[in-house]
Amino acid sequence: MSTPEHIVFVTGRLARARLEKVAAGLPENLHWSIADAGVKVAALMTEEIIRRRIVLPEGATRIILPGRCRANPEHLAAHFGVPVERGPDEVVDLPAWLGLTARKVDLSRHDLRIFSEIVDASKMSVAQIVAKGLDLAQRGSDVIDLGGLPDTPFPHLEESVQALKGAGLKVSVDSFSREELVRGAGAGADFLLSLNEETLDLAFETDAVPILVPLRPDDLPSLDRAIERMLKAGRPFLADPILEPIHHGFVDSIARYRDTRARWPEIDMMMGTGNLTELTEADSLGVTALLVGMCSELSIGNVLIVQVSNHTRRTVEEHDAARRIMYAAKADSALPKGYGRALLALHDKRPFVQTADEIAQAAAEVRDPNYRIVTAADGIHLYNRDIHRVGTDAMAFFPELDVASDGAHAFYLGAELAKAETAWRLGKRYVQDEALDWGCAADADIEDATAFKKAGHTRHSGPDAPPPGTRDARLAGPEAGATPPETIPEAQVRAEAAPERPQDPPTKLVCGRLVPADKA
Repeated sequence: MSTPEHIVFVTGRLARARLEKVAAGLPENLHWSIADAGVKVAALMTEEIIRRRIVLPEGATRIILPGRCRANPEHLAAHFGVPVERGPDEVVDLPAWLGLTARKVDLSRHDLRIFSEIVDASKMSVAQIVAKGLDLAQRGSDVIDLGGLPDTPFPHLEESVQALKGAGLKVSVDSFSREELVRGAGAGADFLLSLNEETLDLAFETDAVPILVPLRPDDLPSLDRAIERMLKAGRPFLADPILEPIHHGFVDSIARYRDTRARWPEIDMMMGTGNLTELTEADSLGVTALLVGMCSELSIGNVLIVQVSNHTRRTVEEHDAARRIMYAAKADSALPKGYGRALLALHDKRPFVQTADEIAQAAAEVRDPNYRIVTAADGIHLYNRDIHRVGTDAMAFFPELDVASDGAHAFYLGAELAKAETAWRLGKRYVQDEALDWGCAADADIEDATAFKKAGHTRHSGPDAPPPGTRDARLAGPEAGATPPETIPEAQVRAEAAPERPQDPPTKLVCGRLVPADKA
């Protein structure tokens, strides 16, 4: 008979009441204890403090540390002789973290291959193309697609394909020109975009896998005939019924994907999502999630994406996050809810981790002059031992702060309050001294969870500042590696503000490709 689990939650004095409240709501069959390390703030606990002050109750089988505790769990596990884990940052997330109110999430798998098109490859050097391809691959792309432009020579196409292949990347060539497709295939391209029934002979002249499209987006029978020919020949291929932009056949094109899958349940398919993400001026993350959800339902295993517009600058990361979440949800036969925050950029499902009453209780126990900033449903809370103010305008707090002679501290508080106001207005989670979590819409800082943050950015510059030349004074400066602000000469500003010289003719995106506007 196995030993029943007994979890020990390690905490500090300020968080203990909240932890007790949350732990009291855990299932009755889960045995737990709370071990108070005797420090106010759990994040300041060190390995030495935990080793000296924590005594495990008899039968303890696991220790859970606060998420912001910088102690090394492996070192503590060796000391106590039981597994030690770092829990969630916020106490309210503990039940979900334990898997008691939410499913265990595995986002390591997916079944969607991302083709990322370099739309202006013909205008780039081989070195630039390789650098761009490696960057796209690092972000999550599986195949680098070289896009050819109408009436634009691509003399270095073969060299580009070979250079990308030499860098270990899969390559596709995307062109309206049969000659360019032949050249790309001859250079070793893995895929060719896009062939229809009139150009399908090329598929039998090369080992490259063709992506089949209809003669026109609304001519689905022509796609069916191309599919039949490839199946009879026993040759691999992908089929793409072509996604159309909104107000230009979008709904009908979605129906064509459904109909194609119904007629051909076993074939490999592709969807080019750029005609919606690029040609809809809306945050692309939600659009991407919807399209990848459709791909998941229809078992479409490939997407062709492009990033031309600034508002789609994170399209690779968005598709990568969406494919993992949709795969996990489909595997669980579940809605795509409760699989992390990667697809939540502007708002959080649970933005406020404390109520106004809980914050007031914590504020009443503070005995030092350091300012704490927390958000709740009623606004931004700022408090120390002397004040507790609540508001929704960051700038309105300044008269209440005793920092008129302390520029560094005023700067820090202004930045934090502005960040808190942004989070409160959007409904995002705010944590003092932490960057806001923008999901896959921005890169997250990678930090060592076993090391304390560098001191300095909250230190005073006034009478209590550390003496010049001391360790604390060095830490109070800019963080290591930070780029200092630079002064731009007025002449440079004027030059950069001057009207731009005429550029290349305007283009439009059609079926995932850039073409001259007058020919679109």
